[in-house]
Amino acid sequence: QEQLVESGGGLAQPGGSLRLSCTASGFTGGISVLTMSWYSQAPGLKRELVATYTKFGHAVNSPRSVQGRFTIYRENDNNTVYLQMNNLNPEDPAVYYCNANKADSTYWGQGIQVTVSS
Repeated sequence: QEQLVESGGGLAQPGGSLRLSCTASGFTGGISVLTMSWYSQAPGLKRELVATYTKFGHAVNSPRSVQGRFTIYRENDNNTVYLQMNNLNPEDPAVYYCNANKADSTYWGQGIQVTVSS
């Protein structure tokens, strides 16, 4: 029954912004017991970690190319982790995946497309 539902992707112009949402449902204890991450996968490249929000309440952005532009944050009352994406550039288009980790399990969302085009 556990699932991650992503939303908020779509089309943005270079320099624009998008906010991705990942809502977790069916997890005992809610999102606060999960370490949540966003990954991206561009065509022809491997899936890369973008940002992580740990179950201890710490946000970490990675890789260096998105640091200072993307921000991950969590809202416990609606079991949602967000990725605020600002100053989008032509290197950012990709499928973005929400990921959740517990001590013994890993979960993935379906993936959501982000397109940057003028």
